[in-house]
Amino acid sequence: MSRRASPPVDNLGRTGRAMEEVPVAEAVPEGNGTRETVTAVLRACQLLGQFGPDRPVITLAELTAASGLNKPTVHRLMSSFVEAGWVHRDHAGAYRIQMPVFTIGAAALAEFDLRESARPVLEELAGRFGDTAFLMVPADAGAVCIDRVEGGKPLVLAAIGIGAVLPYHAAAAPVAMAAFDPELRARVLDGPLPAFTATTHSDRDELAAYLDQVRAEGVSFSRDDYLDGVSAVAAPVLGANDSLVATLSLGGRSEDFTGAEGEARAAAVRDAAAALSRLVTAARI
Repeated sequence: MSRRASPPVDNLGRTGRAMEEVPVAEAVPEGNGTRETVTAVLRACQLLGQFGPDRPVITLAELTAASGLNKPTVHRLMSSFVEAGWVHRDHAGAYRIQMPVFTIGAAALAEFDLRESARPVLEELAGRFGDTAFLMVPADAGAVCIDRVEGGKPLVLAAIGIGAVLPYHAAAAPVAMAAFDPELRARVLDGPLPAFTATTHSDRDELAAYLDQVRAEGVSFSRDDYLDGVSAVAAPVLGANDSLVATLSLGGRSEDFTGAEGEARAAAVRDAAAALSRLVTAARI
C-alpha cells in the first residue's frame, strides 16, 4: 500500500499552504560543483534589503515594485517575517523592521572591520569589470592603499600595491578624498602640485573647481593623470556626520573608462561606496 506524504511541518509543529508553495531548494552551479540555495530565503533577504535608514517603513505595493517579485509572494514572505517577530505590520498595512533584526545586525557590527567588509565589494567590482579594485584610506602622507583585487584584464597596476601612498591631487581615489574632506582640501590646495603626467591637476584654480565637481557628483574620474594609459573612478566611503573614512575605486586601461563603459563603472563604484558607507555609519566609525 502506498504511503501518503505528510505535509511539511516547521520547527514549531505548524503546517500550511504557504510553506508548500515555496520552492525548497535549487541546485546552482558554483565552480566544479554545486551549492544548494533556498529560493524563498534569497527572496526574503531581497525584501529585507529594501529597508534602510532612509526607508524605515515600506508598503506592500512598494516592496512589490522594488523587488520585482509578484504581490502574493511578497505578502507571503512578509507575513512570515511578521509571525517570526522580525517585522511589524501597522494598521495601514505598512511594514517596519523589529528589534530581532537589529540584534543580528549588532552582532556583525560588534566585530566590524573595514577591510574585511570591503573585500567582497572589491571582488565583485573587479570580477564584473575586469579592472583592479582598490580600498584606500587617508593618511598624513597621502592616500594609502590597504587592499586591492585584480580583475581579468591584462593591465596589472603593479605600481599601486597594498601600502602604496598616492598624492591627494592625482588619481581618482586621492582626489575624491580631497573633495570630501575640507581639511585635506585646504592642505592640498595650499601645497605643491607636482605634475606626474601631462594631465595631472597642477593648476590650483582648476583643481579647486574639479574638487567642487567631484563633491557635487559623488564620484571622481582620473584619466592618465598619475600613470600614462591608466584611468580610474572612485567614490568616498563616509561615516558619521559624512566624515571621510575611505574610498572605493576601479583602475584600468584608459579606453575602458570612456562613454557608456565609464559611466557603468562610475555607477557601480558609487553604489558600492554608498552601501559600504551605510555599514560604516551603522558601526559608528
